Amino acid sequence: MLYFARHSFARHALSVVAATLVFALAVSGPSNCQRSLRAQDLDSGDTSGDTTDSSSDSNSGNNGNNTNFIVSTGAVGGIMIDANGMLLNASVDQVGQLAEMRRRALGPSDEAFGEAIQLRKISLRKLEAAIQDQIDRGQPIGEDIFYLAGLQRIEYVFVDPEHNDIVLAGSGEAWQLDDRGNVVGVTTGRPVMNLDDLLVALRSAKAAAQGGISCSIDPTPDGLNRMRAYVSQLRGIGPNPEATILNIQESVGPQTIRVAGVPTSSHFARVLVAADYRMKRLAMAFDPAPVDGMPSFMQLVKAAPNAGQQNMLPRWWLEPRYDSVLKDETGLAWQLRPEGIVCQTEEDFLDRDGKVGHSGRRGGLANRWASLMTERYDELALADPIFGQLESVVDLAVVAALIVKEDLTGKAQYSMPLLMDPVATPSARLESPTEVASQASVVRQSRQWVISVSGGVEINSWQLADRIETDAAVAGVREKSLAGDVDRWWWN
Repeated sequence: MLYFARHSFARHALSVVAATLVFALAVSGPSNCQRSLRAQDLDSGDTSGDTTDSSSDSNSGNNGNNTNFIVSTGAVGGIMIDANGMLLNASVDQVGQLAEMRRRALGPSDEAFGEAIQLRKISLRKLEAAIQDQIDRGQPIGEDIFYLAGLQRIEYVFVDPEHNDIVLAGSGEAWQLDDRGNVVGVTTGRPVMNLDDLLVALRSAKAAAQGGISCSIDPTPDGLNRMRAYVSQLRGIGPNPEATILNIQESVGPQTIRVAGVPTSSHFARVLVAADYRMKRLAMAFDPAPVDGMPSFMQLVKAAPNAGQQNMLPRWWLEPRYDSVLKDETGLAWQLRPEGIVCQTEEDFLDRDGKVGHSGRRGGLANRWASLMTERYDELALADPIFGQLESVVDLAVVAALIVKEDLTGKAQYSMPLLMDPVATPSARLESPTEVASQASVVRQSRQWVISVSGGVEINSWQLADRIETDAAVAGVREKSLAGDVDRWWWN
């Protein structure tokens, strides 16, 4: 977000008004974008597709092998990406239509998956065998496989050299559809993981070592310069406030979406972008907070007109925090210890060329809102599943980094051949998000304009997997968890 104070390049622009208006220009999309739904659009928040031609889905990544992964070809977390890469906000009606379609397409999960359990285990070798069996029989990948037996978080990674296997263990339960069409646990309401995100995490682990996994949504330098030029000639809000707001939006133009570390066309990338987008809309009061007692940043600004804001751009981003990873003495048992998702902030500044610099300072109100976002994140992850999905993909990224960094496939003498083969088991290829329209809103506050927003999501998966301590207790959990002669690919 960009603050224009009266003493900067808009020095005399607003002197005629007694109370300057605060503009929030954030990422958003028009509500009148309507696209029909496709029966295969079954993942979180999907509202795009075409019910008249579900057989011609070019985004499914099928490549003729009839795997038919149940992956969104449109929106995730209530957002949509059109054919031109433009990010749009899904309407309530579209989300409701999707939820109804999913109820018809997805039955309830098997009772065998049961209520929430702390440690559900998944054998990657046996998971591969189950996938191969579906392919050999020409059948689509089943819901139990795609939703990884209802796995929701990953706490342990075990190496089983005796059976040439790697086992993932964490909380899980049976799943259902919530009112908005999200696939969540029947007891906890937390979103469940999916096979597609696992494939992307494993295949992207080496690339993520070069700079982590991240996304950001930022105004362009040209757009910021146009906005600055327009605002500098304003004399108050004018007789037509809506026209002024529209002109500000148009002067900034589309904001750029950048994704690094994972394929931009992946569902994994959609989760990052959707979580970032939703965070910004909460901050700028475009969406009401789904939990009580969490004001938007704009509400904080309105309530503190003399907070001393400067000509700065508060930037928010989300990043995971993990305690050190525990391992046993043999390096065959590993425990992840996530501490949650943290909302960070920093005051950036705009130079004369419209380029953004970093000040290293944390603004007062922006920092207060970041602290609120962090404090309420667990509640938000339940109330808005996109924030829970972000935790899930972080787990997968850290697990994948750990497998590569510690050569767990070498210790297991198991290379995960099917999971690593993008031809045999292709991940979804969706429209890549590239830009999002800017949107402005107004609240009254003295002496300032708040005009833009930037930030993102940063997952330094290798760094998170780099802090390791030894704890013999982890070995005991491993011994109790290994499958031995269990036939199926998951167990409790």
